[in-house]
Amino acid sequence: MTKIIDGKEFAQKIRNQVKEDSDNLFKNKEVQPCLAVVLVGENPASKVYVGAKTKMAAECNIKTKDFKMEDTTDQATLLKVIEELNNDSGVHGILVQLPLPKQIDERAVIDAIDVKKDVDGFHAINAGRLSIGGEMLKQAFIPCTPLGSLLLLKDTVPNLSGMNAVVIGRSNIVGKPMSQLLIEESCTVTIVHSRTKDIEAICSKADIIVAAVGRPEMIKSNWIKDDAVIIDVGINRIPSKKPDGSEGTKLVGDVDYNDVFEKSSAITPVPGGVGPMTIACLLRNTVTSAYRHAGLDDPRGTVS
Repeated sequence: MTKIIDGKEFAQKIRNQVKEDSDNLFKNKEVQPCLAVVLVGENPASKVYVGAKTKMAAECNIKTKDFKMEDTTDQATLLKVIEELNNDSGVHGILVQLPLPKQIDERAVIDAIDVKKDVDGFHAINAGRLSIGGEMLKQAFIPCTPLGSLLLLKDTVPNLSGMNAVVIGRSNIVGKPMSQLLIEESCTVTIVHSRTKDIEAICSKADIIVAAVGRPEMIKSNWIKDDAVIIDVGINRIPSKKPDGSEGTKLVGDVDYNDVFEKSSAITPVPGGVGPMTIACLLRNTVTSAYRHAGLDDPRGTVS
């Protein structure tokens, strides 16, 4: 029987831990974790996402500082805000919501963030620490979506060692860091992408598939082998009929959920799978940063 991997339930568990750790830090050191969130422009999806982060942070006793800037903001102005936040000892995490307007170089902005406050885990130094692995992971911040995906995987398959994993997509945000995390777990990892030949044949040999390609319902049942574990990172909005017959939309993943369900041993739904884990792991990284700034060890370890 196929297991539905409940990201909402697991994310709530993480947020409960985050609140406990945040409360303990304030009790013992009188330090309240603080996350600064910078939003440039009026991207509707980004505004909703930032709102959700702020709400959940408050529930975990994490203070937030929101900076909303016009979409005409130039790079120098944004970099000045980041510099001020880097120098603010009361701020433990800095998140610049992506995407940024075209006039701003995203990489320059990401790498301007103090690596010790880079709770998104996108800074080149954090990416390097993840790539090296081992002891370096203890100093790194791991990108939130791959971290959440790994935690769901480890809860479903406690021992990943020796398993064949295919990551579909090679982005810096999900695909590449996800592959590094799986390598750290001693998986044999293949990354496939738009230029890969015989992609279906490669995927059909995988024990684990992590789909992060941004193409709605691309992965079909003939792509996977019996009893594969599927982590669907994709969030795509497609046209759909409402119950009254009118035109509407719905959210789907990169995997054709209904088509692969019976063939997989475990699968994340969309929505309700990886999505909730992203914010939960961001809050977890923020509290970890606050502990480090207070001279304390990570309350939960880097990956657990």
